Amino acid sequence: MKLEFLFVPTSDLKASLALYRDSLGFNEVWREGDATVALALPGTDVQLMLDAHDPKAPVGPLFVVDSVEAFHAARPETLAVVEAPSEIPGGSLATYKDPGGATLYVMDQAADQGAP
Repeated sequence: MKLEFLFVPTSDLKASLALYRDSLGFNEVWREGDATVALALPGTDVQLMLDAHDPKAPVGPLFVVDSVEAFHAARPETLAVVEAPSEIPGGSLATYKDPGGATLYVMDQAADQGAP
């Protein structure tokens, strides 16, 4: 399990980019369409993922695992399932709440790993 992103939903991607990239000096790493941008956090391997698909989604850490299905099957009982594993481009994603109510996301890129 590796902490890969801090998932930050936004209702205004342009304004969020202006803050993080242009004012705070984060480096843009990649984009997916017109609604998702990843920024490098200075001094760390963790990226900030700005996402305008669902601006009301909770902010939370996004962990990458080898298999979301395996993680889900073996998940600690203290993690409450918010969204069961589902397909995303290149893999799977599941959403949980920890005992204190914080949201965490778990994803894999298993489909990409099996590609030729």
